[in-house]
Amino acid sequence: MTRNGFSDIRIFVEVARRGGFRAAAEHLHRSPASISEAVQRFEDRLGVRLFERSTRSVALTPIGEQFYDRSLPAITDLEEALNDLNEKRDEIAGTLRLSAPYSAGPFFLDELTAQFATRYPAVDVELIYDDKKVDLLSTGIDAAIRANTLLAPDTHAVPVGPELRMSIVAAQSYLDERGTPKRPEDILSHASICFAFGRGDRIAPWEFSGPNGNFTLQPKPRLTTNDMRSLLRYASSGLGLAYVYKDVAASQIANGKVIEVLSGHLSTLPCYSINYRSKKHMTRRLRAFINLAKNSRNTEAENAKDFLAD
Repeated sequence: MTRNGFSDIRIFVEVARRGGFRAAAEHLHRSPASISEAVQRFEDRLGVRLFERSTRSVALTPIGEQFYDRSLPAITDLEEALNDLNEKRDEIAGTLRLSAPYSAGPFFLDELTAQFATRYPAVDVELIYDDKKVDLLSTGIDAAIRANTLLAPDTHAVPVGPELRMSIVAAQSYLDERGTPKRPEDILSHASICFAFGRGDRIAPWEFSGPNGNFTLQPKPRLTTNDMRSLLRYASSGLGLAYVYKDVAASQIANGKVIEVLSGHLSTLPCYSINYRSKKHMTRRLRAFINLAKNSRNTEAENAKDFLAD
């Protein structure tokens, strides 16, 4: 393959991966016109049409889809090989691309990312908050921070952050009107404010502990949102019961804006995980981030032991 041939394939892959000429141009630090010309030149040389173009969108043709599926793994492997060569240097550098749910930011991830950026100033961090599942191969994301139920198949996972203590909360005005639930099953007859993953096509169940172990209930939601702080805001407005992280609700529980119910019936959820594709080709910057996350969890565990010993 000629040097130009490899360059054209890489441009083709970036246009397909990012859904357009402008997005690919921004990633490759080139002009949209040069990207469009390169794709046109590549199509002319192959004698096939890889993209269907309109004034507003770019979409792969069937043959373009086939070529993309075959060429993407090869381009990804070559990019990782180049990264490995660059990272033979002593300095940990480059761009670390992470995806995480919105709720992880204020809970622990914003602080962890700030620590990482301070410790490794030669690394640029792109942190994208998004609750959807992420294809680590096609998106160029180095790692996704996700709950265990959203981990991608055929990938590796490392625990990160604390375990997730949960609370069910409501405004006193709501409880005065509708009554206070005494058993987990009582929530099924209440107005519920539920967390939705991604675009709302999947609702997070509420998990409880009982004499026979943990179990889940799925109340019918009156309101759904993918932002934990909005759940709390709706609950404090008297709109229903909300199932939220205890740490997120702690200050409003303390000042009486919301009342905690069923606290003795709730189970603790597993912590988040750093989800990544390959141990063999892991970049040094991702390894450094994972090591920092592991050390932070160990520190949290030691602090908890010291607290319990006092």
